[in-house]
Amino acid sequence: MGQESGTRAVVLGGSIAGLFAARVLADAYDEVQIVDRDKIVGLRGPRKTLPLSYQANGLLARGVHIMEELFPGIVQQLVDDGIPKGDLSGSCRWYAQGNRLAQKDGDLITLGVLRPVLEFYIRERVQALPNVVFVEQHDIVGIVTTPDKTKVIGARVQARGAKTDKVLDADLVVDATGRGSRTPVWLEQLGYERPEEERKKIDLVYVTQHYKLRPGADPFQGDVAINQIAFPANPRGNVFFKTSDGQLELTTYGLLGDHPPADQDGLYRWLKSLPAKDVYETLRYADPVDKPVLYRFPTTLRRHYQKLTRFPDNLLVTGDAITCFNPVYAQGMSVAALCAMTMRQHLHSGAAPVPLDYFRDLAADAIDASWDLTNTVDLSFPGVKGERPLKLKFANWFLKKIQIAATHDRDITAKYYQVAGLMAPQESLMKPGFILRVLLKSLRGPSKESQQPYVYQAPPGVEPVFEDVYTPAEPRKAA
Repeated sequence: MGQESGTRAVVLGGSIAGLFAARVLADAYDEVQIVDRDKIVGLRGPRKTLPLSYQANGLLARGVHIMEELFPGIVQQLVDDGIPKGDLSGSCRWYAQGNRLAQKDGDLITLGVLRPVLEFYIRERVQALPNVVFVEQHDIVGIVTTPDKTKVIGARVQARGAKTDKVLDADLVVDATGRGSRTPVWLEQLGYERPEEERKKIDLVYVTQHYKLRPGADPFQGDVAINQIAFPANPRGNVFFKTSDGQLELTTYGLLGDHPPADQDGLYRWLKSLPAKDVYETLRYADPVDKPVLYRFPTTLRRHYQKLTRFPDNLLVTGDAITCFNPVYAQGMSVAALCAMTMRQHLHSGAAPVPLDYFRDLAADAIDASWDLTNTVDLSFPGVKGERPLKLKFANWFLKKIQIAATHDRDITAKYYQVAGLMAPQESLMKPGFILRVLLKSLRGPSKESQQPYVYQAPPGVEPVFEDVYTPAEPRKAA
């Protein structure tokens, strides 16, 4: 398209990554079209074609910060509409190696919002932009290039039920189609090299279910979430948080073949086996509002576009289409937000961004740190295949020390979650003063308080969903 007819960017995929991308593109292009295979405008519930939308998803503190920068006032809007707000290190109850960490606010906003609801609020903000158009219920067929295949000039799409496709002319095409991205295939078809792919087989399965606390019951005792981190001696964990309308969302997971069941009785037995009893005891006073839903995530994936030497102009890739992290660490949506911020930096001149420059900056500014953090934890499990250089072995050794020290020292908890929340660089954990503090505090092992069994005494008249006496099961070792 020429300047005389206006400029157009086409975003392939209308989920979180596509919405963040569309927001920054709307400042640089006369028109932005978002193509999606589903009818998504006005949708508040999960999508059948997107199984992950049924599961727990969250924005880390950095993701919340970026969302607020791109959509001013959205955090308060969510809170005003009943979404619980807390602090990642202060009002979230964390268990690491089975021990409860001391809590302290770290200025790390966390929101108890369901993925489809968050997507709805962000989509509403994007819809309000006068130059954004949603092209719904269209399959993405491919991309269109100039005859010499050096420049992308459009996207080929097909309406559901139509017999022929059509071309959306574009000055820029952004692939936000997620893990199933066909950009590597398109590159190969055009005579370009496919990006190198890096994978880690983690054999993860997680199950999500929603509940509602019985009137008068509050086993969270002022916290907004109860989260247990899987570790090699017990590769099971959970994310459990308050959400809107008094409901709770629980996702529990298992790695390396140690998988949670999706039937109700089996799920309760599984939850009873977790190292800390908080989740199971809470569910004794919470009624299920739907059935458990299972999701499989066999491998993490990173496509190294930044290593390519040739790439067609006017084509970018973002979000999960570049990197699929272990979803347990909730990095995906926040990294998608970081991708949008990197994209915005490459739009400032008004000219189309240079793809290879974008990919190099994307790796350095948005992906490398999160990928390294994920790999460090994933490779702490002996059953996960991968190289373990001395630097990584030290990182895993030191992470265990941090988790032990954090049972004594709440400042260490806050400092660690500033890094885990992507608000501080990993290098901040390597400062001599912090290292010394961690080593001294971890000498005594976990604090006695961190190992105290959780006790919840329901108010008079609040009857449990089921009677039980908690007896922790022996942890299973990772395969």
